[in-house]
Amino acid sequence: MVTFLRLVLLAVLVPFAATAQDAPLRIAVGDLGEGPVYRVPIDGMIDNALARYVDRAVADAIEADAALILFEVDTFGGLVDAADAIRTAILDVPMPTIAFINKNAASAGALISYAADTIVMAPGGSMGAATAVDMTGEYASEKVQSYMRSLMRATAEANGRDPRIAEAMVDETLAVPGVVEAGQLLSLSANEALDLGVAEALASSSDELLADLGVAERTQVAHAASSVERVLRFLGSPVLASILMLMMMGGLYFELQTPGVGFPGLMAVVGAALFFAPHYMLGLVQSWEILLFAIGIILLMVEVFVTPGFGVAGITGVLLVVGSLLAALIPNVGLDFPTGAQLARASITLATTFVLLIVLAASLSRYLPRSERFSRLILVPELASAEGYTSADTDTTLMGQTGTTVTALRPSGTAAISDRRVDVIAQGTFIPAGTPIEVVGVSGSRVEVRPVA
Repeated sequence: MVTFLRLVLLAVLVPFAATAQDAPLRIAVGDLGEGPVYRVPIDGMIDNALARYVDRAVADAIEADAALILFEVDTFGGLVDAADAIRTAILDVPMPTIAFINKNAASAGALISYAADTIVMAPGGSMGAATAVDMTGEYASEKVQSYMRSLMRATAEANGRDPRIAEAMVDETLAVPGVVEAGQLLSLSANEALDLGVAEALASSSDELLADLGVAERTQVAHAASSVERVLRFLGSPVLASILMLMMMGGLYFELQTPGVGFPGLMAVVGAALFFAPHYMLGLVQSWEILLFAIGIILLMVEVFVTPGFGVAGITGVLLVVGSLLAALIPNVGLDFPTGAQLARASITLATTFVLLIVLAASLSRYLPRSERFSRLILVPELASAEGYTSADTDTTLMGQTGTTVTALRPSGTAAISDRRVDVIAQGTFIPAGTPIEVVGVSGSRVEVRPVA
């Protein structure tokens, strides 16, 4: 009986001993349930919207009693906190999981891949270089690096992989004998990952991988983000968040400069809606943050329209607006105290937005008034004679002509000049009606005369 069971077990495992590069997969058919195979893409930038999507995909797979979840990874990394959320979700999955790397799993992508029970890579793929960096591309603080090292180490240990190799992907000062020397940040090609036991097999495609597992004929669910989730992910990206905040704050600034509801005000409303709505729907913004922002705007309007100047209402309004935007850029603020990395990223994003706002305001205030199209929308503040502006046309033909006063000039009145009635002004003396006069000066509508001697 024992011999018979060994033969059956051998018959089950032998087909998987001939996978790519002769590296057997750790998952055998006997380990899988009868449910469908879920295929979940993890691509593009790792952000909080993607973390929300992976949570939903995992929940759908668990609800469907899936036999296997295949995460198709192709990313150059992203936000550490979002990657940690995805890592946690994958580690907590009750059914077997596979990370198929095609072709990149850099930085945060390496952390996510380590969370899967099995790693399979496409030939030519790579993974590693998981050092945390800030918004400028510089290495993050040692506190953040230490946290990233611990995440990589703990995740590797959870799935029986060498924690030293995982940690060397974060810390270039670590040396792993026979793998990497100190001073070099570790990145692994597909073959290197296979040789070191980081990856269990190579496969040219996910379809080939499923065929090697013997589940190609199973029901496959190609899970994908919905159209709404894709739009929300686009609007919720850090770069677009900065643009929307600039649109919102710039519109508010110019609207307060030109009281009345116009295009700048409409731009501010649209920017605020596109900024807060996606973040709220993704669960990244709390309702109290939106309320604080609205109260701040109301206080600023009170300061401008009700109590001109800059007092308590204005200062409080600015603090509430800035505080609400900062809180909105930090995920889950109010539930857990934000990490230093979260605070730094949010502060840099907000500071960058305000710098761009100042540059935009200065540029528009300097060059926009000179624009011909803008001049058509507003009154020119000064019409100087030096720039050629006059109150009326000057009739130079009157200069030197003579005539007779029709009315007494005290000092202004009317005179008949060349059969025309002309409004004139005496040059400092009273001139009776019927007196011969001579035009001595013409400027616009002003015609100066004096008596003919």
